[in-house]
Amino acid sequence: MPPMGLHQAIVIGGGIGGLTAALALHRQGIPVTVHERAASLEPVGAGLALAPNALRALDRLGVGPRLRALAAPHPAVGVRHPSGRWLARTSTAAVEAHFGDPIVAVTRADVIAALVDALPEGTVRTDSPATVTDPGDDRQPAVVRTADGDRPAALVVAADGIRSATRGLLFPGHPGTRYSGFTTWRSIVAPGRRPVAVGEVWGRGRLAGIVPLADDRVYLYGAALAPAGARAADGEHAELQRLYGDWCAPVPQLFALAEPDRVLRNDVWDLADPLPAYHHGRVALLGDAAHAMCPFLGQGACQAIEDAVVLASLLTPTGDPAPALPAYTATRLPRTTAIVTASRRTGTLIALRTPAATLLRTTALTLAGLLPTRTLLRRSAAIYNWQPPTLRTEV
Repeated sequence: MPPMGLHQAIVIGGGIGGLTAALALHRQGIPVTVHERAASLEPVGAGLALAPNALRALDRLGVGPRLRALAAPHPAVGVRHPSGRWLARTSTAAVEAHFGDPIVAVTRADVIAALVDALPEGTVRTDSPATVTDPGDDRQPAVVRTADGDRPAALVVAADGIRSATRGLLFPGHPGTRYSGFTTWRSIVAPGRRPVAVGEVWGRGRLAGIVPLADDRVYLYGAALAPAGARAADGEHAELQRLYGDWCAPVPQLFALAEPDRVLRNDVWDLADPLPAYHHGRVALLGDAAHAMCPFLGQGACQAIEDAVVLASLLTPTGDPAPALPAYTATRLPRTTAIVTASRRTGTLIALRTPAATLLRTTALTLAGLLPTRTLLRRSAAIYNWQPPTLRTEV
Protein backbone atom coordinates (compact mmCIF):
# COMPACT_ATOMS: atom_id res chain seq x y z
CA MET A 1 0.00 0.00 0.00
CA PRO A 2 1.44 3.44 -0.91
CA PRO A 3 1.91 5.96 1.91
CA MET A 4 -1.39 7.37 3.07
CA GLY A 5 -0.52 10.84 1.84
CA LEU A 6 -0.76 9.63 -1.78
CA HIS A 7 -4.49 8.97 -1.36
CA GLN A 8 -6.84 11.28 0.43
CA ALA A 9 -9.00 9.85 3.15
CA ILE A 10 -12.64 9.88 2.09
CA VAL A 11 -15.50 10.67 4.46
CA ILE A 12 -18.98 9.61 3.38
CA GLY A 13 -21.58 11.85 5.00
CA GLY A 14 -21.51 15.54 5.85
CA GLY A 15 -23.34 15.45 9.17
CA ILE A 16 -21.79 16.32 12.51
CA GLY A 17 -19.91 13.02 12.77
CA GLY A 18 -18.53 13.15 9.24
CA LEU A 19 -17.46 16.78 9.46
CA THR A 20 -15.85 16.24 12.86
CA ALA A 21 -13.95 13.29 11.43
CA ALA A 22 -12.79 15.41 8.50
CA LEU A 23 -11.55 18.16 10.80
CA ALA A 24 -9.82 15.69 13.12
CA LEU A 25 -8.06 14.05 10.17
CA HIS A 26 -7.07 17.47 8.88
CA ARG A 27 -5.60 18.32 12.29
CA GLN A 28 -3.56 15.11 12.01
CA GLY A 29 -2.17 16.28 8.69
CA ILE A 30 -4.17 13.78 6.63
CA PRO A 31 -5.72 15.07 3.38
CA VAL A 32 -9.43 14.41 3.38
CA THR A 33 -12.51 14.92 1.22
CA VAL A 34 -16.12 14.78 2.44
CA HIS A 35 -18.87 13.56 0.11
CA GLU A 36 -22.38 14.59 1.14
CA ARG A 37 -25.42 13.35 -0.77
CA ALA A 38 -27.61 16.38 0.02
CA ALA A 39 -27.43 19.49 -2.12
CA SER A 40 -26.51 21.69 0.86
CA LEU A 41 -25.58 21.52 4.53
CA GLU A 42 -28.63 23.19 6.01
CA PRO A 43 -29.99 21.46 9.13
CA VAL A 44 -33.49 22.71 9.85
CA GLY A 45 -35.36 23.05 13.11
CA ALA A 46 -33.12 21.06 15.44
CA GLY A 47 -31.09 21.81 18.54
CA LEU A 48 -28.26 19.90 20.09
CA ALA A 49 -26.88 19.48 23.61
CA LEU A 50 -23.10 19.23 23.74
CA ALA A 51 -22.14 17.50 26.98
CA PRO A 52 -18.73 17.98 28.63
CA ASN A 53 -17.25 14.93 26.89
CA ALA A 54 -18.10 16.30 23.45
CA LEU A 55 -17.02 19.83 24.33
CA ARG A 56 -13.55 18.61 25.29
CA ALA A 57 -13.23 16.84 21.95
CA LEU A 58 -14.33 19.97 20.09
CA ASP A 59 -11.80 21.97 22.10
CA ARG A 60 -9.11 19.65 20.71
CA LEU A 61 -10.27 20.67 17.24
CA GLY A 62 -10.33 24.38 17.98
CA VAL A 63 -14.08 24.92 17.57
CA GLY A 64 -15.14 24.52 21.21
CA PRO A 65 -14.75 28.20 22.14
CA ARG A 66 -16.92 29.32 19.23
CA LEU A 67 -19.74 26.99 20.29
CA ARG A 68 -19.43 27.82 23.98
CA ALA A 69 -19.90 31.50 23.10
CA LEU A 70 -23.25 30.66 21.48
CA ALA A 71 -24.69 28.98 24.57
CA ALA A 72 -27.63 30.59 26.33
CA PRO A 73 -27.08 30.61 30.10
CA HIS A 74 -29.78 29.21 32.38
CA PRO A 75 -29.58 28.58 36.11
CA ALA A 76 -31.10 25.12 36.55
CA VAL A 77 -32.35 22.04 34.75
CA GLY A 78 -34.49 19.15 35.87
CA VAL A 79 -37.42 16.78 35.39
CA ARG A 80 -41.05 17.65 36.12
CA HIS A 81 -44.41 15.92 36.27
CA PRO A 82 -47.01 17.06 33.67
CA SER A 83 -48.75 18.90 36.54
CA GLY A 84 -45.69 21.13 36.80
CA ARG A 85 -44.29 19.68 40.01
CA TRP A 86 -40.52 19.35 40.04
CA LEU A 87 -39.33 15.79 40.61
CA ALA A 88 -35.58 16.39 40.46
CA ARG A 89 -33.55 19.47 39.68
CA THR A 90 -29.93 20.62 39.77
CA SER A 91 -28.13 23.84 38.97
CA THR A 92 -26.11 24.18 35.78
CA ALA A 93 -23.33 25.71 37.89
CA ALA A 94 -23.14 22.46 39.84
CA VAL A 95 -22.83 20.47 36.60
CA GLU A 96 -19.98 22.67 35.42
CA ALA A 97 -18.23 22.57 38.79
CA HIS A 98 -18.48 18.78 39.01
CA PHE A 99 -17.36 17.95 35.47
CA GLY A 100 -15.24 20.98 34.67
CA ASP A 101 -17.46 21.89 31.72
CA PRO A 102 -21.10 22.80 31.16
CA ILE A 103 -23.70 21.25 28.89
CA VAL A 104 -23.94 23.66 25.95
CA ALA A 105 -27.15 23.90 23.90
CA VAL A 106 -26.74 25.12 20.31
CA THR A 107 -28.41 24.50 16.97
CA ARG A 108 -27.14 21.80 14.67
CA ALA A 109 -26.63 24.51 12.08
CA ASP A 110 -24.21 26.27 14.45
CA VAL A 111 -22.16 23.09 14.88
CA ILE A 112 -22.12 22.36 11.16
CA ALA A 113 -21.01 25.93 10.38
CA ALA A 114 -18.22 25.85 12.97
CA LEU A 115 -16.84 22.60 11.57
CA VAL A 116 -17.07 23.62 7.92
CA ASP A 117 -15.45 27.00 8.56
CA ALA A 118 -12.49 25.24 10.23
CA LEU A 119 -11.89 22.99 7.21
CA PRO A 120 -9.89 24.00 4.12
CA GLU A 121 -12.07 25.36 1.33
CA GLY A 122 -13.20 22.64 -1.03
CA THR A 123 -13.01 19.84 1.53
CA VAL A 124 -16.79 19.31 1.56
CA ARG A 125 -18.52 18.34 -1.66
CA THR A 126 -22.30 18.55 -1.52
CA ASP A 127 -24.69 16.95 -4.00
CA SER A 128 -22.05 14.24 -4.20
CA PRO A 129 -23.27 10.75 -3.27
CA ALA A 130 -20.55 8.19 -2.60
CA THR A 131 -20.66 4.47 -1.92
CA VAL A 132 -18.06 1.92 -0.93
CA THR A 133 -17.68 -0.75 -3.61
CA ASP A 134 -14.63 -2.46 -2.11
CA PRO A 135 -13.56 -2.09 1.55
CA GLY A 136 -9.96 -2.97 0.68
CA ASP A 137 -7.53 -4.88 2.86
CA ASP A 138 -3.95 -4.71 4.16
CA ARG A 139 -2.56 -4.76 0.63
CA GLN A 140 -5.23 -3.08 -1.47
CA PRO A 141 -6.92 0.32 -1.11
CA ALA A 142 -10.63 0.70 -0.55
CA VAL A 143 -12.65 1.85 -3.54
CA VAL A 144 -15.36 4.51 -3.34
CA ARG A 145 -17.71 5.20 -6.23
CA THR A 146 -18.51 8.88 -6.73
CA ALA A 147 -20.05 10.93 -9.54
CA ASP A 148 -16.51 11.42 -10.83
CA GLY A 149 -15.83 7.70 -10.98
CA ASP A 150 -14.20 5.14 -8.71
CA ARG A 151 -11.61 6.50 -6.29
CA PRO A 152 -9.03 4.53 -4.30
CA ALA A 153 -8.62 5.44 -0.65
CA ALA A 154 -6.25 4.38 2.08
CA LEU A 155 -9.06 5.14 4.54
CA VAL A 156 -12.81 5.53 4.25
CA VAL A 157 -14.82 6.96 7.15
CA ALA A 158 -18.46 5.93 6.76
CA ALA A 159 -20.58 8.49 8.59
CA ASP A 160 -23.61 7.75 6.45
CA GLY A 161 -26.16 7.71 9.21
CA ILE A 162 -28.70 5.41 10.76
CA ARG A 163 -29.59 3.78 7.42
CA SER A 164 -25.92 3.32 6.55
CA ALA A 165 -25.46 1.50 3.26
CA THR A 166 -21.83 0.98 4.22
CA ARG A 167 -22.78 -0.88 7.39
CA GLY A 168 -24.93 -3.22 5.33
CA LEU A 169 -22.04 -3.87 2.93
CA LEU A 170 -19.50 -4.56 5.67
CA PHE A 171 -21.77 -6.66 7.91
CA PRO A 172 -24.50 -8.15 5.69
CA GLY A 173 -25.49 -10.72 8.34
CA HIS A 174 -26.21 -8.15 11.03
CA PRO A 175 -29.93 -7.58 11.78
CA GLY A 176 -29.51 -3.79 11.62
CA THR A 177 -31.56 -1.21 13.46
CA ARG A 178 -34.74 -1.93 15.39
CA TYR A 179 -37.65 0.39 16.05
CA SER A 180 -37.56 1.63 19.65
CA GLY A 181 -41.31 2.20 19.88
CA PHE A 182 -40.86 5.99 20.06
CA THR A 183 -41.33 8.75 17.58
CA THR A 184 -39.95 12.26 18.17
CA TRP A 185 -40.84 15.82 17.26
CA ARG A 186 -38.40 18.74 17.14
CA SER A 187 -38.74 22.45 16.49
CA ILE A 188 -37.21 25.81 17.34
CA VAL A 189 -39.42 28.71 18.42
CA ALA A 190 -38.80 32.34 19.36
CA PRO A 191 -41.12 33.22 22.26
CA GLY A 192 -39.37 36.56 22.88
CA ARG A 193 -37.95 35.53 26.23
CA ARG A 194 -36.52 32.35 27.68
CA PRO A 195 -38.96 30.22 29.68
CA VAL A 196 -38.33 29.86 33.38
CA ALA A 197 -38.78 26.07 33.38
CA VAL A 198 -35.93 24.31 31.59
CA GLY A 199 -35.54 20.56 31.24
CA GLU A 200 -37.91 17.66 30.62
CA VAL A 201 -41.47 16.80 31.58
CA TRP A 202 -42.23 13.07 31.85
CA GLY A 203 -45.76 11.80 31.35
CA ARG A 204 -47.35 8.46 30.52
CA GLY A 205 -45.41 7.07 27.57
CA ARG A 206 -44.22 10.47 26.46
CA LEU A 207 -42.01 13.40 27.37
CA ALA A 208 -41.36 16.98 26.34
CA GLY A 209 -38.14 18.96 26.56
CA ILE A 210 -37.36 22.69 26.73
CA VAL A 211 -33.85 23.94 25.97
CA PRO A 212 -32.97 27.65 25.72
CA LEU A 213 -30.82 28.74 22.78
CA ALA A 214 -29.11 31.99 21.85
CA ASP A 215 -31.15 35.02 20.74
CA ASP A 216 -34.05 34.09 23.04
CA ARG A 217 -34.96 31.08 20.93
CA VAL A 218 -36.04 27.77 22.45
CA TYR A 219 -35.40 24.26 21.20
CA LEU A 220 -38.43 22.04 21.80
CA TYR A 221 -38.66 18.31 21.51
CA GLY A 222 -41.16 15.64 22.30
CA ALA A 223 -41.10 11.85 22.29
CA ALA A 224 -44.05 9.48 22.49
CA LEU A 225 -44.88 5.84 21.92
CA ALA A 226 -46.35 5.38 18.45
CA PRO A 227 -46.42 2.79 15.65
CA ALA A 228 -43.47 3.01 13.28
CA GLY A 229 -44.22 5.17 10.27
CA ALA A 230 -47.36 6.74 11.76
CA ARG A 231 -48.22 10.31 10.80
CA ALA A 232 -50.98 12.67 11.94
CA ALA A 233 -53.66 13.14 9.31
CA ASP A 234 -54.10 16.81 10.24
CA GLY A 235 -50.39 17.55 10.67
CA GLU A 236 -47.76 17.16 13.35
CA HIS A 237 -48.43 20.58 14.87
CA ALA A 238 -51.97 19.45 15.67
CA GLU A 239 -50.61 16.17 17.04
CA LEU A 240 -48.40 18.06 19.48
CA GLN A 241 -51.41 19.99 20.75
CA ARG A 242 -53.26 16.73 21.38
CA LEU A 243 -50.29 15.16 23.19
CA TYR A 244 -49.22 18.13 25.29
CA GLY A 245 -52.08 20.62 25.27
CA ASP A 246 -53.09 19.94 28.90
CA TRP A 247 -49.55 19.79 30.31
CA CYS A 248 -48.02 22.42 32.56
CA ALA A 249 -46.85 25.78 31.26
CA PRO A 250 -44.91 26.62 29.22
CA VAL A 251 -45.03 23.30 27.31
CA PRO A 252 -48.32 23.76 25.38
CA GLN A 253 -47.71 27.48 24.86
CA LEU A 254 -44.29 26.84 23.32
CA PHE A 255 -45.48 24.01 21.09
CA ALA A 256 -48.30 26.29 19.91
CA LEU A 257 -45.67 28.76 18.68
CA ALA A 258 -44.00 26.19 16.43
CA GLU A 259 -44.46 26.83 12.72
CA PRO A 260 -46.36 23.81 11.36
CA ASP A 261 -44.01 23.33 8.42
CA ARG A 262 -40.97 23.43 10.73
CA VAL A 263 -42.03 20.64 13.06
CA LEU A 264 -39.84 17.63 12.33
CA ARG A 265 -41.10 14.13 13.10
CA ASN A 266 -38.75 11.15 13.10
CA ASP A 267 -39.13 7.62 14.37
CA VAL A 268 -36.38 6.41 16.72
CA TRP A 269 -34.41 3.39 15.55
CA ASP A 270 -31.34 2.06 17.32
CA LEU A 271 -28.72 -0.66 16.99
CA ALA A 272 -29.84 -2.72 19.96
CA ASP A 273 -27.61 -5.54 18.69
CA PRO A 274 -24.04 -4.21 18.62
CA LEU A 275 -21.91 -4.71 15.55
CA PRO A 276 -19.00 -7.17 15.82
CA ALA A 277 -16.59 -4.35 14.91
CA TYR A 278 -16.57 -0.74 13.79
CA HIS A 279 -14.20 -1.42 10.92
CA HIS A 280 -13.63 -3.80 8.06
CA GLY A 281 -10.76 -3.58 5.62
CA ARG A 282 -9.92 0.10 5.28
CA VAL A 283 -13.38 1.35 6.23
CA ALA A 284 -14.28 2.72 9.66
CA LEU A 285 -17.91 3.22 10.71
CA LEU A 286 -18.68 6.29 12.79
CA GLY A 287 -21.66 7.77 14.65
CA ASP A 288 -25.13 6.44 13.86
CA ALA A 289 -23.69 4.13 11.21
CA ALA A 290 -21.80 2.33 13.99
CA HIS A 291 -24.00 2.73 17.07
CA ALA A 292 -27.36 4.39 16.44
CA MET A 293 -28.95 5.05 19.81
CA CYS A 294 -32.13 6.39 21.40
CA PRO A 295 -31.93 10.12 22.20
CA PHE A 296 -32.76 9.86 25.89
CA LEU A 297 -29.23 10.47 27.18
CA GLY A 298 -28.46 13.20 24.63
CA GLN A 299 -25.33 11.36 23.50
CA GLY A 300 -25.90 10.52 19.84
CA ALA A 301 -23.93 13.39 18.34
CA CYS A 302 -21.57 13.49 21.31
CA GLN A 303 -20.47 9.92 20.71
CA ALA A 304 -19.98 10.59 17.00
CA ILE A 305 -17.69 13.47 17.95
CA GLU A 306 -15.75 11.18 20.29
CA ASP A 307 -15.46 8.57 17.52
CA ALA A 308 -13.95 11.13 15.16
CA VAL A 309 -11.24 12.34 17.53
CA VAL A 310 -10.29 8.84 18.67
CA LEU A 311 -10.04 7.55 15.09
CA ALA A 312 -7.87 10.45 13.94
CA SER A 313 -5.61 10.18 16.98
CA LEU A 314 -4.63 6.65 15.95
CA LEU A 315 -3.39 7.75 12.51
CA THR A 316 -0.35 9.55 11.13
CA PRO A 317 0.08 11.52 7.88
CA THR A 318 2.37 8.98 6.22
CA GLY A 319 1.51 5.71 7.95
CA ASP A 320 -0.83 3.05 6.65
CA PRO A 321 -4.15 3.44 8.50
CA ALA A 322 -5.27 -0.19 8.14
CA PRO A 323 -3.28 -1.57 11.12
CA ALA A 324 -4.73 1.16 13.38
CA LEU A 325 -8.40 0.34 12.77
CA PRO A 326 -8.64 -2.63 15.18
CA ALA A 327 -7.57 -0.26 17.96
CA TYR A 328 -10.41 2.07 16.96
CA THR A 329 -12.91 -0.77 17.38
CA ALA A 330 -11.33 -1.89 20.64
CA THR A 331 -11.53 1.63 22.07
CA ARG A 332 -14.96 2.67 20.87
CA LEU A 333 -17.16 -0.44 20.74
CA PRO A 334 -17.39 -1.18 24.50
CA ARG A 335 -18.05 2.43 25.47
CA THR A 336 -20.68 3.15 22.84
CA THR A 337 -22.40 -0.20 23.36
CA ALA A 338 -22.84 0.63 27.04
CA ILE A 339 -24.32 4.03 26.17
CA VAL A 340 -26.69 2.53 23.57
CA THR A 341 -27.92 0.12 26.25
CA ALA A 342 -28.32 2.86 28.87
CA SER A 343 -30.25 5.06 26.41
CA ARG A 344 -32.63 2.23 25.62
CA ARG A 345 -33.15 1.51 29.34
CA THR A 346 -34.03 5.14 29.94
CA GLY A 347 -36.55 4.79 27.15
CA THR A 348 -38.22 1.91 28.99
CA LEU A 349 -38.80 4.22 31.96
CA ILE A 350 -40.34 6.89 29.74
CA ALA A 351 -42.51 4.23 28.08
CA LEU A 352 -44.35 3.42 31.32
CA ARG A 353 -48.05 4.21 30.98
CA THR A 354 -50.11 2.44 33.64
CA PRO A 355 -51.02 4.49 36.74
CA ALA A 356 -49.18 2.12 39.07
CA ALA A 357 -46.00 2.07 36.99
CA THR A 358 -45.90 5.82 36.48
CA LEU A 359 -46.54 6.40 40.19
CA LEU A 360 -43.54 4.21 41.05
CA ARG A 361 -41.42 6.12 38.51
CA THR A 362 -42.54 9.47 39.90
CA THR A 363 -41.76 8.34 43.43
CA ALA A 364 -38.31 7.11 42.40
CA LEU A 365 -37.50 10.38 40.63
CA THR A 366 -38.74 12.39 43.60
CA LEU A 367 -36.55 10.40 45.99
CA ALA A 368 -33.60 10.80 43.64
CA GLY A 369 -34.20 14.53 43.68
CA LEU A 370 -33.68 14.51 47.44
CA LEU A 371 -30.18 13.06 47.10
CA PRO A 372 -27.14 15.34 47.33
CA THR A 373 -26.27 16.97 44.03
CA ARG A 374 -22.88 15.28 43.93
CA THR A 375 -24.54 11.88 44.24
CA LEU A 376 -26.89 12.62 41.35
CA LEU A 377 -24.10 13.89 39.12
CA ARG A 378 -21.92 10.86 39.75
CA ARG A 379 -24.42 8.83 37.76
CA SER A 380 -23.27 10.65 34.62
CA ALA A 381 -19.57 10.49 35.44
CA ALA A 382 -18.77 7.51 33.22
CA ILE A 383 -20.04 9.45 30.20
CA TYR A 384 -19.14 13.05 31.02
CA ASN A 385 -15.65 12.48 32.46
CA TRP A 386 -14.28 11.07 29.20
CA GLN A 387 -11.07 12.76 28.06
CA PRO A 388 -10.12 13.06 24.38
CA PRO A 389 -6.77 11.85 23.08
CA THR A 390 -4.15 14.32 21.88
CA LEU A 391 -4.00 15.20 18.20
CA ARG A 392 -0.90 16.05 16.20
CA THR A 393 -2.02 19.61 15.50
CA GLU A 394 -4.37 21.33 17.93
CA VAL A 395 -5.69 24.87 17.96
